[in-house]
Amino acid sequence: MLQLPPLSLYVHIPWCIEKCPYCDFNSHKLKGDIPEQEYLNALIDDLKQDLRFVQGRRLFSIFIGGGTPSLISAPGIKWLLENIQELIAFNEDIEITLEANPGAIENQKIADFKSAGINRFSFGVQSFQQEKLTKLGRIHGVDEAKTAAKQAHHVGMKTFNLDLMHGLPNQSLEDAMSDLNTAIELNPTHLSWYQLTIEPNTQYFSHPPKLPDDETLWSIQEAGLKLLAEHGYQQYEISGYSRLGWQCQHNLNYWRFGDYLGIGCGAHGKLSLPLENKIVRTTKIKHPKGYLDSSRAYMDDCINVNKEDLVFEYMMNRLRLMESFSFSEFEDYTGLKRSALTPALQQAEQKGLISVMAETCQVTELGHRYLNELLTMFMD
Repeated sequence: MLQLPPLSLYVHIPWCIEKCPYCDFNSHKLKGDIPEQEYLNALIDDLKQDLRFVQGRRLFSIFIGGGTPSLISAPGIKWLLENIQELIAFNEDIEITLEANPGAIENQKIADFKSAGINRFSFGVQSFQQEKLTKLGRIHGVDEAKTAAKQAHHVGMKTFNLDLMHGLPNQSLEDAMSDLNTAIELNPTHLSWYQLTIEPNTQYFSHPPKLPDDETLWSIQEAGLKLLAEHGYQQYEISGYSRLGWQCQHNLNYWRFGDYLGIGCGAHGKLSLPLENKIVRTTKIKHPKGYLDSSRAYMDDCINVNKEDLVFEYMMNRLRLMESFSFSEFEDYTGLKRSALTPALQQAEQKGLISVMAETCQVTELGHRYLNELLTMFMD
């Protein structure tokens, strides 16, 4: 029978100072001032319309993403968190993350956000080389990125993430390792290190840059994994590396097939409804103008996940993690029997992509290397 997993909240702030050429997120270049209080009011009204999905749970984590959430004032973030807590109780150890662009956050603002209730930052650094930052359309410079990390330490922020890309235009192995070494020197508790991909509906898709060849990309991946491990960063998911005990709890809930409410322009949610024995996915109105139109509901779409899609949906999330998963968790969070996995697991085990134990399954090193091939085995 379908059980209720932990509940997280994603809050989307849609505005950026500039739209990066590789970005396919729902972000909009800022024209004039942000309608801050109007948008914050809308976020709370949006959340009120989703309260039926809470079902007595406390919030496990909150992630404020974008766009560039650090464009919102610290008093605005404080107001938002206080109003959220009036509607849904927080876990005592709740993780509250704010994404921040080093070019749109001053030193004092980092301290102010911490005072407002933020206990984790995620700084969108991408590279520590000015040439690469310019090519990526980033508005911050190398020094600003370093200063943001140092200031987070200075104000006593226990945990923060540096978001770093590799496989950048014209990037060599030496360039990539230089970026990674600089990030490690700044001593974050968490690093998101992932390869740049060209997505549809981006400037890079229309005018693709020259990216490193496959041999260079593989060399970067191998050298990077070795370097991170040598400095105590454990890989716990495909692109997530952390010091022991400092994994991103919000991301873990995503990948463990937990539930999350999504509020804000274009925000997505995934919610379990045990009494109706179904899982739904929600999407909110995408454009800020439509979202702020008080004559409309915030919900753009709410669809039931088909039973025949649940195996793939669960695996698409769960197999990102390095940890094993249990058959009991699969049954609780999907409402399906473990036998639904049997044909695909037998095929994957024969190919050495997964190890099946009595009560758990573990993706092998080979399975993580050929994750896409592994996932296709669960599509039917």
